[in-house]
Amino acid sequence: SALAEGTSLRATARLTDVGRQAVTSLLLTVGEGCRCLLDERMRDLHCDVLELDEIWCFIGKKEGHLRDGDPAEYGDAYTWVALDARTKLVPVHLVGKRSSEAGHAFARELRGRVLGAPQITTDGLKIYVEAIEAAFGSRVNFAQIMKTYAKDSADGASRDDVRYSRGRVTRSVKRVVIGAPDEDKISTSYVERSNLTTRMQMRRFTRLTNAYSKRLEHLQAAAALHFTAYNFTRVHMTLRVTPAMEAGLTDHVWSMEELITEALAASDAPPPPPLPPPRPTG
Repeated sequence: SALAEGTSLRATARLTDVGRQAVTSLLLTVGEGCRCLLDERMRDLHCDVLELDEIWCFIGKKEGHLRDGDPAEYGDAYTWVALDARTKLVPVHLVGKRSSEAGHAFARELRGRVLGAPQITTDGLKIYVEAIEAAFGSRVNFAQIMKTYAKDSADGASRDDVRYSRGRVTRSVKRVVIGAPDEDKISTSYVERSNLTTRMQMRRFTRLTNAYSKRLEHLQAAAALHFTAYNFTRVHMTLRVTPAMEAGLTDHVWSMEELITEALAASDAPPPPPLPPPRPTG
């Protein structure tokens, strides 16, 4: 519960009086279970309007600090996210690089989980054009929002390496790529708002801290736990139910205990050993 609420590994260990390695081990076990659970439950979904985006973070060190011999997983890491605008459900996410290979894998996974010919909106990333077309063919209504941002520096040079949020949008153009999407529903507002939720509820996504991920498998486990908890345990403010309830995947709000039980069952993992009682303080 602490990890799903944005608490770091070390802070969780202090709050629960459990060793950090035990907390990390539990995260990896439950995270793998959550991945299997999402893969099992997020099938045959009716998501008519989807918004896609990527959330940046880094593993080990930032891209500009990489040196020869660093692990391949180090540097920039992106969490690709699809969000249903009606139910606010996140049917699929993928942690990887911002590469064509990752984009195609993300689109294929999305195609395998949603039914029919949905309307999809993305930002202007070129990878989406080929990836969506390869995965959906003509059975999709796909549009992009091309945004132009104000320059950060006086000389007009881009300062992506030092800024920590997008600049002011000076121009936004909607471009139809495939099919005939409803222009009023061409938007990425919901998924961009969900990015804030992700950064608030996963400590490793918080900027300017030392809580960043040190290994890819830790980031993947944390993302799986977050999106499972988001879908099944958190009541959405506007829906008054969880996204999974709105999508018809469950009829009640899951507790964290139920989530862990279902996750471990989905992955056939043994239950974690009971934790020792906390030591008395004072």
